[in-house]
Amino acid sequence: MVKNSFHKKFQLNSSSFSSVAELQAYTKVFSEDMHQFLESWFSKSDSIIVQTSGSTGAPKPISLKKEFVIHSAKATGLYFDLQENTSALLCLPIHYIAGKMMLIRALTLGWQLDVIETNSHPLQEIDKVYDFAAMVPLQLENSLASIQLIKKIIVGGGVVSGRLQEKLQRVSTDVFATYGMTETITHIAVKKLNNFTLASAKAVNESFYHTLPNVTIYKDERNCLVIHAPKVAAAVIFTNDVVQLVSDRQFEWLGRFDNVINSGGIKLHPEKIEEKLAAIITNRFFVIGKQDEKLGEKLILVIEGKHQEITYESINLSKFEVPKETYFVAKFVETATGKIQRKKTLQKVFTK
Repeated sequence: MVKNSFHKKFQLNSSSFSSVAELQAYTKVFSEDMHQFLESWFSKSDSIIVQTSGSTGAPKPISLKKEFVIHSAKATGLYFDLQENTSALLCLPIHYIAGKMMLIRALTLGWQLDVIETNSHPLQEIDKVYDFAAMVPLQLENSLASIQLIKKIIVGGGVVSGRLQEKLQRVSTDVFATYGMTETITHIAVKKLNNFTLASAKAVNESFYHTLPNVTIYKDERNCLVIHAPKVAAAVIFTNDVVQLVSDRQFEWLGRFDNVINSGGIKLHPEKIEEKLAAIITNRFFVIGKQDEKLGEKLILVIEGKHQEITYESINLSKFEVPKETYFVAKFVETATGKIQRKKTLQKVFTK
């Protein structure tokens, strides 16, 4: 059970609080979602109920032990050296685990947390410098003009494209991609995306995901990542993420097992192909398998927006990675958190 208290240095929107009751009175006026979550957090129960994002299935409620949540908060603080009096910006919805964890980190570690309304341009009205923030890729891309206002950013909830990572090489902010899920209480591994100070060979090494302390990883027979993180999850977690293990603490994420396309006996990882295609396609897009008599599945490309001509000569695609067909759709189907739902979008394409 969590003690009915919080770090004495904790501040919310520049306000300090002498008691949980005072904090709750403030949040009741400021944000009903935050107020309800804190009621649960400071309750006598030893767990909280949180909602999954729905990116790999229907959103569902799951129970997380408060003890594990605190361990996760402390692990992030330790890994990124975010001690008490860290100034942080919360620009993610409190309804999901990523937003909740920013608040719990602040409460646990004694941060000065400012909360703004969630939108796709979080730094548009900001003129203050912060030590830390968490964003989704769209928010990060839309914030590049003012990104120097944040010293460290973690980005999750989607893949950072190669094009965006290239832009990040020209900014001073330290940006890290995160790997995790609601069941692991956000990230259990992080990947440095920019500001490589080591020799080039070492910089490549830095581009893999590194696990946080007290996390053990291995692969199952599908080559999917298995996570043993006893500080944040009671059971071993079998994921559907296909990976290449680099070491006992590093891995390269290849894509989702349920997205793998078997085309004529060749296994294609859509996410890796999309990394290459991002160099020539500016609209949102994805590749997916479509049933085919000869190949079993054939690779197709689905692009959001108006019809455009796509040529592949300028990028390094193998003959198997070149889409056999291209489709255009006005608007992708998304989850509540803005993630593309590939299969539902494909259904939309073929039921027009």
